[in-house]
Order: sequence, then structure tokens, then C-alpha cells
Amino acid sequence: MRTTPTILHLDMDAFFASAEQASKPSLRGKAVVVGGLGPRGVVSTCSYEARVFGVHSAMPMAQARRLAPNAAYLVPRFGLYRQISEQVMGLLRELSPLVEPLSLDEAFVDLEAGETAWDERSALLAGRKLRDDIRAVTGLTGSVGLAACKMLAKIASEQAKPDGLVLIEPGTERALLAPMSVRTLPGVGPATGDHLRRGGITTVGEIAEAGEDELVRLLGKAHGLALYAMALARDERPVVAERDTKSVSVEDTYDVDIHDRVRVRMEVQRLADRCVQRLRGAHLSGRTIVLKVRRYDFSTLTRSETLRGPTDDPGVVREAAARLLEAVDTTGGVRLLGVGVTGLADYTQEDLFAQAQAQAQAQAAVAEGAEVVGPEPVEEVVEEPEPAAERQWRAGHDVRHVEFGHGWVQGSGLGRVTVRFETPDSLPGRVKTFRVDDPGLERAEPLPLVARVPPAVGEA
Repeated sequence: MRTTPTILHLDMDAFFASAEQASKPSLRGKAVVVGGLGPRGVVSTCSYEARVFGVHSAMPMAQARRLAPNAAYLVPRFGLYRQISEQVMGLLRELSPLVEPLSLDEAFVDLEAGETAWDERSALLAGRKLRDDIRAVTGLTGSVGLAACKMLAKIASEQAKPDGLVLIEPGTERALLAPMSVRTLPGVGPATGDHLRRGGITTVGEIAEAGEDELVRLLGKAHGLALYAMALARDERPVVAERDTKSVSVEDTYDVDIHDRVRVRMEVQRLADRCVQRLRGAHLSGRTIVLKVRRYDFSTLTRSETLRGPTDDPGVVREAAARLLEAVDTTGGVRLLGVGVTGLADYTQEDLFAQAQAQAQAQAAVAEGAEVVGPEPVEEVVEEPEPAAERQWRAGHDVRHVEFGHGWVQGSGLGRVTVRFETPDSLPGRVKTFRVDDPGLERAEPLPLVARVPPAVGEA
């Protein structure tokens, strides 16, 4: 087992909310809540200023509004978050080839594999430099934990929050873990925690005192032995480099249950098209089409169909999703729909065969002097551009006005949209209200949080 603290865990601080504060000067130092704003929305992330009021992630948005009525409530901008995440992951890969991303804002790094650190001093230097680089490149902060294994490194980063660095020195691990709740250990969720509590075990130290035999009796051999080892600060899990994508999927949750069967079919077709767009964007194809339906009573059904070969044809995916829907009863209403593709590949065998066959038929028809007729057109479900009067302006999203420049939507309703005009490197901006169909107002792409200064001559 490794004894040097060369496993690094990075956790960006309140990532979504911090990105919004960095891009909107008027929100810095204020309570910000990011998530779904509909009646059934939940909190994705909230700023530390909002947490003072008791708001936390996964909380129903309606409850958050009661706790912090004056906070800024914004919908997520995942495009921006992915861009920042790519920058951060790039910095991590400069430290080591072994980087294990857990989400957009969290990852493990094996510093020893990258020969970046080999003892406590070099690990601390690497951690400090990483935090400085993240701030310089993204304008945001991250908390860093350093330890001899993944479990302890994650615990260290939690202790470092916000915007800190903690190294767990070798030899202090068991004393550190002993008073902590059993829920601190990986794999201990509410059910396992409750089971241990009924057995008189509530802390990590009590797990160590109970011994292997008692843990095996309570939890079974595999889980019991693994948990006992972790209570002794032993975690043999290696840092695993980023795995290949296993599936591509999209889903939508609806503010009001959908009862109209025709509307449900249309939503499934639209989701199938979005899924194919993501599939093609990743240069992938897939064999298995998956439909996910969450009904009015929160029961969730999944249905799947495996094709003869991988495809990225929108018509094929739509038809398969429609067939799967026919086997699902949606009479009581639907609150969530999703379409996904698994069994991924980087080629599309059926399409290649179809193209070759079509070319051969066309050549034969030309040789015989016959009129070449293309295949039957497949009816595409295309999202029509929405009329100007029906444009939706979502709170927090970027806009641009021909006269006032770049800004973001503070809110909209009753045919009006309110915009604050400011940029990441400006002072808090002024607020203007427009008609929702104002021809001078349009959607815009997010601006970078840190201005890119061109290098001086001779410094490129």
C-alpha cells in the first residue's frame, strides 16, 4: 500500500454558482441558486452565501425560495460549465497521465504516476501550483486534498473547503477517521448507515473496533471486508484514467404532467433527435435504443431494443423509440421522458452497407437509362424557429442587444424581459427592460471568465 500522500483530489468550490458569480459582477458576494426553476425543479448548486440560509443541492427549488427569497435563481448554463471543466481537466493532465474525472468539477490525480510528487513537500508544491493555475485560467477556486489513497484524499478536500488545501500526513489517518460518521466512507449510504446504526455502530472508529467478523455478519463478506479495511485507512483502489463513454442520452422533466398521448409521442421524437445530435457530435453510433418514462406516481420504467448493428440515423432511432413507447402505459400522465443509446461504436456498419447498395443501384439505373429515384424521404421532426413573440428568455442566460451590448436575463414575464448589461471584467451593470419580441435583443454565447490577453511580441 502506498504510504506517500501523492493522491490528489480536486473539488471545485460551488462550481455552477461560482461560475455564475464570476460571469456576473452584480452577483458576487450574494446568494445564488442554480437549478430547475419550474414547480418541480431542484437545486443543482448554490453559493456559500445561499448555504447560510440552509439551502443545499438536491433540495426542491420551492423550499429553497422559502429559505432564501432574495437569492438570485438561475437556470444552468452547461455549455459554459463544460468549457471551464475542460480547462481544469487540462491542467490536471499536465500533472499526470492518470486523471480520473468523477464529474465536471471533481477528479482524482495520481501525482506519483506523473512524477510530479514523490513526498509530502513535492505534493504540497504541486497542490498549491494547481490551485494558482486554476484561478489564473478560470478565475474560480478549487479545494485540494492530498493523501496516500483516494478515500483519504477526498476527505481531505472536504476539510479544505472552500478554497483550501489539506494534506493528511502518513500515520495520522486512523486518528483522523475514528470520530467521523460511518457515512464518510465510500459505499455507506442511508440504508447501510441505518443498518450499522441498528448494530450499535455510528462512527468509523466503532467499525474498526467491531472487527472483521462482526462487519461480515452485518453486511456480508464483500461489503463487510471492504468497509473494515477502509475504517483502518486502507483503500487499494487505483486512480483509473478516464473511461470511454458507455452511453449517450437526453431527458426532460416537465413542470406539468403530460396526459395527451400524441404530445408524449412528439416529445419522444424530439428527444430522439437531440440524442442523435449528441451521438454524432461525439462521432459515435450505437446498437441499443433505450426509452425512459417516469410516470405521475414517480414509478420509472425503462424499455430497450437492440438493433442488428450500430446506427446514428435519426429515423432509425425515432422509430425504435416510438416502438418502445407503444409498450408503455402513460394513461395517468408522464412527468419525465428520456431517450438514450448504448452499445456504442465509432462506426456505423448499416449506413456503410446502405450507401454501397444505393450507389450500386444508382449506377445500374444510369447504365440502363432509367430515371434515378432517391429513397423515400424520411419525415424529419425539425424544431421550427420560434416566432419572435414566443421567444423564451431564461433567467441567467446570455443575451446581446444592438445598442447596449452583452448582458444576461434577470427575469421575464407578461411580455417583458429584464436584462442586466455587464461582462465578467466590468463593474456591475445597468438594468433595462424590453418587450420579449424586441428585434434588437438576441441570444448570445457566454463570455470567457478570464480575459485572454494576447502575448507580447517575442513572448508567444
